[in-house]
Amino acid sequence: MATFLCRLGQLAFRRRLLSVLLWVAVLAGAGVAAALAPAADDGAESMPGIESQKAFDLLEQRFPGTTANGASARVVFVAPDGQKVTAAAHRSAIEKFVGEAADGSQVSSAVDPFKARAVSRDGSTAYSTVSFDHRADDLTDTSKRHLERAIDGARDSGLTVEVGGTALASKPAAGGTAEAIGIGIAAVVLLLTFGSLAAAGLPLLTAVVGVGIGMASVLALANTFGLSSTTGTLATMLGLAVGIDYAMFVVSRYREERGKGHAPQVAAGLAAGTAGSAVVFAGLTVVIALAGLSVVGIPMLTKMGLAAAGAVVIAVLISLTLVPALLGWWPNAVLARSARRKGRIEEAGGRNGGSRWAGFVLRRPAAVLLLSVVGLGTLAVPVMDLQLGMPGDEVKSTSTTERRAYDALAKGFGPGFNGPLTIVVDAKGASDAKGAVTAISEKIAAEKGVVSVSPARFNPAGDTAVFAATPATGPSDRKTQDLVGTIRDHRPAVDAGTGATFEVTGTTALNIDMSEKTQAALIPYLVVVVGLAFVLLLVVFRSVLVPLKAALGFLLSVLAALGSVVAVFQWGYGADLLGVAETGPIMNLMPIFLVGIVFGLAMDYEVFLVARIREAYVHGDPPGQAVTTGFRHSARVVVAAALIMIAVFAGFIGAGESMIKMIGFGLAAAVLLDAFVVRMAFVPAVLALLGRAAWWLPGWLDRLLPTVDVEGEALTREAPGASASAVREAARL
Repeated sequence: MATFLCRLGQLAFRRRLLSVLLWVAVLAGAGVAAALAPAADDGAESMPGIESQKAFDLLEQRFPGTTANGASARVVFVAPDGQKVTAAAHRSAIEKFVGEAADGSQVSSAVDPFKARAVSRDGSTAYSTVSFDHRADDLTDTSKRHLERAIDGARDSGLTVEVGGTALASKPAAGGTAEAIGIGIAAVVLLLTFGSLAAAGLPLLTAVVGVGIGMASVLALANTFGLSSTTGTLATMLGLAVGIDYAMFVVSRYREERGKGHAPQVAAGLAAGTAGSAVVFAGLTVVIALAGLSVVGIPMLTKMGLAAAGAVVIAVLISLTLVPALLGWWPNAVLARSARRKGRIEEAGGRNGGSRWAGFVLRRPAAVLLLSVVGLGTLAVPVMDLQLGMPGDEVKSTSTTERRAYDALAKGFGPGFNGPLTIVVDAKGASDAKGAVTAISEKIAAEKGVVSVSPARFNPAGDTAVFAATPATGPSDRKTQDLVGTIRDHRPAVDAGTGATFEVTGTTALNIDMSEKTQAALIPYLVVVVGLAFVLLLVVFRSVLVPLKAALGFLLSVLAALGSVVAVFQWGYGADLLGVAETGPIMNLMPIFLVGIVFGLAMDYEVFLVARIREAYVHGDPPGQAVTTGFRHSARVVVAAALIMIAVFAGFIGAGESMIKMIGFGLAAAVLLDAFVVRMAFVPAVLALLGRAAWWLPGWLDRLLPTVDVEGEALTREAPGASASAVREAARL
């Protein structure tokens, strides 16, 4: 592996013009494909294997067109204090709105609230549903402006009018400013780390190229594979973070090899063979973790994981080819200013911050280990109160009309109105279909926690009916989740007495089912991903205890990060500082998604840091000295890499979309805890306590495992020595 990558790096260095042109061609090709690709279809995602999805499928089969993805707007009218919407003037304004809205070019219907009984009991609130025959993304500006003018007319009458639904919903972009902030902070960190504009700019340039290719590919394939904008955002987030980090590790190793006196081409090859090997295995662990999301069985999560894995693969390939090629153009510009000014390159040696920190840990490993475990355990405590759901309009800022519409409906019609349960009755097997549906409706209406049941609506064949049950509690309330479970638990008795069967669906039930499915899949996913990564690290480090330590450290960091997410987004600690408008349940995909991404990123630091420690150990350093040597060479770069990732992820905390904000915070917290607590404290403390036992491997297993030489030992034997003339020649380049 190391020899092959060394030759690849030297080839890219020699054929630098061809390497650069090839990547420019790939970027241009992806851009053209994205520009020519049709717009993505944002149709509803299928969630196989859950009751809610089965009910949706039955609705589509028995009520063709019912689940069409046309846009809708729920317009809420609230009378001034002390007045009612049924007053003549207000009623006239609402009816006028309904008439004007129905005249829209893409509108299929506009419901009169007075005819549809969509008026609250106290008469203070009413709502009208405006349905369109096109998806939200396909609505023309003319159609939207027509509806907005009708809404403004109702407001001018003195009514408070708010709008929910998809037709006029704001779609905050998660990108742009977030990426710019992340790149800006990354540039500062790189400049401070390397002391060279070229060395700081090269990782940024290559990362941007990789992100451009990845994002263009997502856009090009979006319609074919149903990739959402969130998928592209997450691919960009990860591609940018690992792209900068991987390139930085190669550049750092190149500077180190130049410090040993190697000529530029040789140094580029050695950097690709050593740091490049670590990049390959680190990237492979990330890809395993992301691709492993497919075992959950949720298509949306699978697409997000595979798209992000593709971005990581692109970052690895760029770090192995484009980075050495650019080093060929600027062989000395990436060196520190002092090296360029003196005309010679001095090998780094002696003590630095990394070696001093390692010495501190080695002198008191038990105390450091105890403090790190206790600290991470404390942060993980909020996980015990984790509530999963799918945050909706209720967590948006009160400055948005969607949130105000949600609150107005909850106040006027009850908190459960925003999350009704849809009951689908299959009465094909019943002798009296209408009687069976009536009996089921009465049974559900009698359940504690159900405030009302709507009249049943039958399909043309008369063998299927659908009605809504409104809970007494909101969509995110645990009592609502318990109610869904109770209704389903009582189903066998109801089915036996009627000859018909029913299923519970709707947005609320769908979110509950998704939460239960992801929770059930979390342990199998952990087993698969951690098991594969354990085998990979076993091959890389030829040790049993080092991969085990890596897995335990990861569990500590991911639980602490998830606990931090719960503390902020569910409990509300520090929510105002992060712009979290309202606390609520944690996104149901968050735990398993956080586990997947954080595991991959944690293994990045594990490979980069421990590979240098093992390199020193196999070259003859005692265990303690090997830790010091590894930290002297890699701690500064690992810290810089972590700061860059934190900056990139933290930039997305400012996103308007709550899901992206939550993921950005979770990833930033996870990297912070994993890099600075687990890898910088937990890892050296464990290695110090284990001593030589850390590198123990049974003889029979040693003979079975393949040799990958991630330490570049073969390159050390083969690399030419540094002659004074070679150094002078390099300095003149």
